Amino acid sequence: MNQTSNRNVLFRASCLALIVTSMTFAVRAKLEGVLETDFQLTGVEIGLAFAPAFWGFTIAMLIGGPLVDYFGIKKIVWVAFFSHAIGILLTIFSYDFNSFFVGTMFIGIGNGMVEAACNPLVASLYPENKAKMLNRFHVWFPGGIVVGGVIGYLLMDVMNLPWQVLVGVLFIPLLTYGFLFFGKTLPKTERVQMGVSNAQMWKGVISPLFLLMAFCMLLTASTELSTNQRIEGLLKDANVSGILILVFINGIMAIGRGFAGPVVKRLDTTGMLLFSAVFSCLGLILLSKATGTAVFGAAFVFAVGVTYFWPTMLSFVAERIPESGALGLSIMGGLGMLSVSIVLPIMGSFMDEASGASTFMYMAILPAILIVIFTMLFLKFRHNKMVR
Repeated sequence: MNQTSNRNVLFRASCLALIVTSMTFAVRAKLEGVLETDFQLTGVEIGLAFAPAFWGFTIAMLIGGPLVDYFGIKKIVWVAFFSHAIGILLTIFSYDFNSFFVGTMFIGIGNGMVEAACNPLVASLYPENKAKMLNRFHVWFPGGIVVGGVIGYLLMDVMNLPWQVLVGVLFIPLLTYGFLFFGKTLPKTERVQMGVSNAQMWKGVISPLFLLMAFCMLLTASTELSTNQRIEGLLKDANVSGILILVFINGIMAIGRGFAGPVVKRLDTTGMLLFSAVFSCLGLILLSKATGTAVFGAAFVFAVGVTYFWPTMLSFVAERIPESGALGLSIMGGLGMLSVSIVLPIMGSFMDEASGASTFMYMAILPAILIVIFTMLFLKFRHNKMVR
C-alpha cells in the first residue's frame, strides 16, 4: 500500500473511531428518559451518571497524551478499542445508577483515548493542512451524533425496541475501525518528528498563551457539549422532540465542518473563534425563549456558533504552540471534557429547581465571556495570520 493510500485509510479509521465516540453522546442523550423512568433518577443523579463519560475522557487524554509520544499512536488506539468494547457491554447489562456509571466510565476512557491518539495522528498525517483536516476529522463528531440520534429515534420511538439494542449498535463502527487499524503502520507524532525535547514541550504547555486557551477550552466545551448532552431535558417544555433538535444541530455542525477550508482561509482561527462565540451566545438566548417550530430557528443559530469551537481550539494550539505536541492537544481536550463533567450536575440542579429556558440563559454567560477574550486575541493576531 503506497503512502497516500495508507494515509487515507488511517484517516478513515480515525473518523470511524470518532463516530463511536460521538454516537455514545447521542445514545446517552436518548437514554436520559430511561434513567428517569426505569432507573428512577433525579436530574442531578442523571448528570452524575453521565459525568464519568467526561471525566473519564479527561483522565484518558491526560494519561494518553504523553504516552502517545513514548509508546506510539498505535498502542493508544488499541487501548481506546478495548475500553470502548468493555464500556458498551457493561452499559447493555446495566440495571441501576452504579452499573450504568461504571459502563459510562469505560466509554469515557475509550473516547478520551480516541482523541489522545487521533488528533496527533491527523496532525502528523497532514502537517501542511492541520486546521482544514482537523476540522474535517471533527465533522464526524456531530456526524456521529446525527447518526446515533436518527438510529435512536427509529429504534426506540418508531420501532419501540429496548434501549439495549440501541447501545449494541455501537459495535458496528467499533469493529470496523478496529479492522481498519489492524496491521497498519502509523506515523510518529509531530513532536517526535520535529525533535522537540520534553523541556520544550512542557515550556509550551505552561506558556501564558496556552494557559489562556486552556481556560477558554473550559468554556467552549461546556457551551457546546453540556447543552447538547442535556438537550432532551432542556426542551421538555418546548413542545418539540429534543432528539430531533439534537440531530438538527449536529447535522448543521457536520456540514459546517466539512466546508471549513474556505472559512479558515478567510477568518483565520482567531476570527473563527470570535464568530463562534457571538453566534453561540445569541443561539442560547434564543433557545431560552423559543417554543414549537421556532426552536429550530434558535437551534440553527446555536449550531452555527458551536460548529467550529472544538476543532478550531485544537488547530489554534497546533499552529500557534506546536512545541506543546500531543500533550498540549490532550490537555486541551481533557480540560474541555472535565468542564462538561462539572457543568452537567449543575445544569441538572437548575433544571430540577427552575426550567430548561432559564438554564439556557445561565449557559449563555459562558460564550459571553469568550466574546471578550476572543476579541482581544483577534486584535492581537489580526496582522499575523497563519500561511496555509
